[in-house]
Amino acid sequence: MKRQETIAKIMSKVVVTLNVTQTLEEAERLMKTHHIRHIPVVAKKDVIGMLSLTDLLRISFVEAYEPVYESVDTEVYAMYSVEQLMVKNPTLVNSSKTIKEVAEILSHNEFHALPVVDDHKLKGIVTTTDLLNYLCDLIEED
Repeated sequence: MKRQETIAKIMSKVVVTLNVTQTLEEAERLMKTHHIRHIPVVAKKDVIGMLSLTDLLRISFVEAYEPVYESVDTEVYAMYSVEQLMVKNPTLVNSSKTIKEVAEILSHNEFHALPVVDDHKLKGIVTTTDLLNYLCDLIEED
């Protein structure tokens, strides 16, 4: 096993972001469009929060992907802001962290995604899915 590989190898380098002025409806649309479940919230270049699909589902009365209920979700989303729902001051990691170190952070804290920041600039995002894909690749190599 490659013990010192860094998350730079497995992280997603193209990151969809939100700012606090955007709506939850916009956030859901971005998640659906890009097939993602976590979006870093930024102010200028700083990551100030994380919004997840789970956060949206928590306030929704119905399954988020049922088109028949979109108007209900829209009304509920209008009652909250990105800033109210996001996890504030998320744990950040830099791209030099090893895959093992990041796996430990994710598992010990029960996180599912971490923003990757180098020199105060968002460089990527690493998720539990990235880790599982990496593990599957390792198993196939054996």
